[in-house]
Amino acid sequence: MATLRYEPWSLLNQLQKELERSREGQNTESSISTAEWAPAVDIKEEQDKFILHADIPGVKPEDIDVHMEAGILTVKGEKQSEAKTEKEGYKRIERVHGSFYRRFSLPDSADGEAISAKCKHGVLEIIIPKREAVKPKKIDVIAEE
Repeated sequence: MATLRYEPWSLLNQLQKELERSREGQNTESSISTAEWAPAVDIKEEQDKFILHADIPGVKPEDIDVHMEAGILTVKGEKQSEAKTEKEGYKRIERVHGSFYRRFSLPDSADGEAISAKCKHGVLEIIIPKREAVKPKKIDVIAEE
């Protein structure tokens, strides 16, 4: 009888991938949603803004699409690169390509009209300013006679 290794986390990862596929299948851009990779993302909240950093090495800024619609921030793109090595006796060509697609629900405090993005050294930085807080207003009650 063969011994099988039980890996519960692999089942959880498989379930998460299936859920992402089913959610993305409802999207009109489902051809993009079958991404080959997903960049690692860090999100930081400061007093006046949210900062999102995504690791996207090898992706040109012109191949990145960032847009916001109905409170959802979408980041997608594609990377293509080719490395050739020729030495005495052998030749090697490696091609790397793939698309990515990430979506983030923005809180109500986010100002979707003022989002900015820049890419430097393979890291995409998206700044999402917060709206100015609505300050409470005291309303005086006037006594009528």
